[in-house]
Amino acid sequence: MRPETLLLLGAALAGCATLSAGAQDPSPAGKIPVILDTDIGDDIDDTWALAMLLKSPQLDTKLVTTTCGKTEYRGKLIAKLLEVAKRTDIPVGLGAGGKGGTGGQQAWVKDYDLSKYPGKVHEDGVQAMIDLVMKSPVPVTIMGVGPNQTVAAALEREPAIASKAVFVGMQGAVRKGYDGGKVGPEYNVKVAVAPSKKVLGAPWKQCVITPLDTCGLVRLRGPRFQAVVDCPDPLIQALVENYRIWAKKESVKESSILFDTVAIYLTYPGPKPLLEMEDMKIAVTDKGVTAIDDAGAKMSVATNWKSLDGYYDLLVEILTGKKPEGK
Repeated sequence: MRPETLLLLGAALAGCATLSAGAQDPSPAGKIPVILDTDIGDDIDDTWALAMLLKSPQLDTKLVTTTCGKTEYRGKLIAKLLEVAKRTDIPVGLGAGGKGGTGGQQAWVKDYDLSKYPGKVHEDGVQAMIDLVMKSPVPVTIMGVGPNQTVAAALEREPAIASKAVFVGMQGAVRKGYDGGKVGPEYNVKVAVAPSKKVLGAPWKQCVITPLDTCGLVRLRGPRFQAVVDCPDPLIQALVENYRIWAKKESVKESSILFDTVAIYLTYPGPKPLLEMEDMKIAVTDKGVTAIDDAGAKMSVATNWKSLDGYYDLLVEILTGKKPEGK
């Protein structure tokens, strides 16, 4: 493992309280309180991100909310994964959009009864988000890894949450697009332009994003991917099972692009030696482009990797609890 990765992992697992992009004063327990807002069940990367979050001891997951509709389907996925991880202390919030609809992981939850989830299910996930932020004695980090309907609805109902929270998101594209290609509208912003304008323009305590410039390059291959497949941990086995169902393949040899996992990394305390962070002003255009604009909102943007290999090592070690062997 590379030296910079060892330094980062040591700080992460120790619950380091040093502040950096995406982090704030930790809770009294030494952890950063977070809300994950996700459109889990469409692209599989949200499932990887939830698994990474649950395996990150320096983050205190207070709530997981759905966004972009399909609330019943998405809620079932979240709840069942939390049960597998033995984390039913974490509430599920059903966010903005209708209940109907399914996706590529439906087979995994087709017999799951959300009403029997041992933890709390908030039918009004928007209000649950507001209540958690407003009542927290320390700033909460909202991690937005899907379209922004739920966070925008929370801001509409209670604008004061912005001054009490940090927003960390997988949002947009600044200089590069998918797989390093031409820049253009990114899905999370494109399908929810008005909500994205509201969220990315809000006066957060801090706003940090990973656009496609960096998160659009993340794909596990070779021994690193195999280490995840072979990990016996029940949550990781559930992740792999969901990936096979989503990919419609009995045998998987590499991951799809793991966009959302980078937002989890950005929420970690301490320095971010693996990424180049730039302070920018970003505005969302009517076509859903996150454009550099002097009239836009100030945010910290992960624009380039300093060590993508180092991130792969970190991701595998967080998920499996073991240092990757070989590359």
